[in-house]
Amino acid sequence: MHKNGLDSTRRRRRQDVGLILFFMFLALSAWLCLRFFQREGKMVQISVEGTVTECYPLGEDRTVEIAGAGGKNILSIAGGCASMTGADCPDKICVSHREVRSVGETIVCLPHKVVVEIVGEEDADSGRAYDVMAQ
Repeated sequence: MHKNGLDSTRRRRRQDVGLILFFMFLALSAWLCLRFFQREGKMVQISVEGTVTECYPLGEDRTVEIAGAGGKNILSIAGGCASMTGADCPDKICVSHREVRSVGETIVCLPHKVVVEIVGEEDADSGRAYDVMAQ
């Protein structure tokens, strides 16, 4: 017979610690896989109201003014990263977004219906990305 159930409490604690360590290992593995398979972007693709309007190389530093639906945004491309540095929308969530540099990362300004997306080399070569203006 167990004294006051101490053995079962110890067993549960060991199981809890094992479960916590398993989930920490799983999370770390997922994070490392994402970092390992992440591709560096080559182009910045700008869409307004769902239509691609402009595309710029990520390697060339520049500042771009984007005329969105009902306002304007200012996009800065510098050091291989793109960031929204200004917007005249009321919430300015896009301005507080971190810099983007990897394929698939986006910055979205919902009030102006502007999407800034990083695309890869194969997207730029396949004709998905445009040099200046889209159709």
